[in-house]
Amino acid sequence: MNLQAIRQIVTRLVVMVGGEAMQSAFHLGLNIALLHSVAARDYGIFALVMVVGGLGLTYIRAFTALPASIAIAQSRSPDAAGAYEVSFGSAAMLLSILLGLVVTGVLSFWLDEGAFFGGAFIGLWAMRAHVRTVFFARNRQMLVSTSDLTFTLSGAAGTAWVIWDGTHILQHTFAVMMAANALGIAVMLIFGRRRPIRITFGRHLWRRYRRLWRDLRWSVLSVTITNLQGQGMALMVAAMAGPAAYAPIAAALVNFVPLRIVSTAFANMMHPELSKLMAHRDFVEVGQRLRRWPLPLACLGILYGIVVLIALPFIEPDSLEGTRFFKISVLAWVMSSLPMLYVMPRIWLEIAQDYRSIAILSAIAAAAGLLVVFVLLLTVPPSWALLGGALSEIIVLIGSWAIVRPRQRAAEEAGSLR
Repeated sequence: MNLQAIRQIVTRLVVMVGGEAMQSAFHLGLNIALLHSVAARDYGIFALVMVVGGLGLTYIRAFTALPASIAIAQSRSPDAAGAYEVSFGSAAMLLSILLGLVVTGVLSFWLDEGAFFGGAFIGLWAMRAHVRTVFFARNRQMLVSTSDLTFTLSGAAGTAWVIWDGTHILQHTFAVMMAANALGIAVMLIFGRRRPIRITFGRHLWRRYRRLWRDLRWSVLSVTITNLQGQGMALMVAAMAGPAAYAPIAAALVNFVPLRIVSTAFANMMHPELSKLMAHRDFVEVGQRLRRWPLPLACLGILYGIVVLIALPFIEPDSLEGTRFFKISVLAWVMSSLPMLYVMPRIWLEIAQDYRSIAILSAIAAAAGLLVVFVLLLTVPPSWALLGGALSEIIVLIGSWAIVRPRQRAAEEAGSLR
């Protein structure tokens, strides 16, 4: 790979990370603003809706976005790519509607009004996530970033007005988030499509999913276990030691969210390229990518962690004084940096549709990590629970490379003999 190609990849990564960073900064700012503007019950409802939305995104990715990205990238003609886009887009719309209806139903028990806006917000958020992934697969990163900017600016302006107005803040916030996600989708569909939007629930859709079900069921299982791996520590700490004990851990992890944003954006960028290379059986180039990227990503994680630790005395919340926040932050840094090192083999396994290996590895990591967290909570201060999370990530790191490396080496040798 020459210098120009590397420069193009870095430019695209910066564009993609910028879009993810905008949205994450907006969500963080909105959470902080609502925390100081609404009653504890209303903020709790909002936080739970956001958690459900985040979990919904993982299932949309497993059922529709990831299969669509791989299929579109490996398509041999524009018509074939368009057929995949229609099929998976229809499935994404159906799942988004179902998710929105479930959230609306739950909110109707908690809110006298505004439940529909909350459900529509979550449904459109899930749909926008699918459309973003599809446009990444079509190499339309700038359009996706423009959509992200539209979502962020409209959402920030709308919620700022809602909080300033001060009436029915939670319900109006749901309405603004619904509109902002709808605008983000509209920007991509209006400026990015060259053909009419089509939705179908005919035989082709169900036939395609029947063929994919053997792989998809492992994909869904792996997503479920990965969610348990990611959220299990928080739930266990909150259940055994109380929410107050989890507060410094949550505050430390928030500082390292950008590392996960970078790894997610990098995965979105590399998926289409590696899918094409593997479809053409160019495993030598795939191997070069696998070997080339872990070191720069590791260096980025180290540099970012150093910057955060240097700035820690200036950003440490006053309410967390005396909680050994520096030690907690170091553990959070280690835990958050490890996904940067296994993102490449994880992409390899996803493109190969080996979700069974991902699910088994995630289950082993989650079980070991939660067991360590349980023991630590019984014996030492709760802040040490991050060691269990770090162990879980280390298992995924070692296991991912242990699975992919021999397969990649065998594929390269087979390709060189042809």
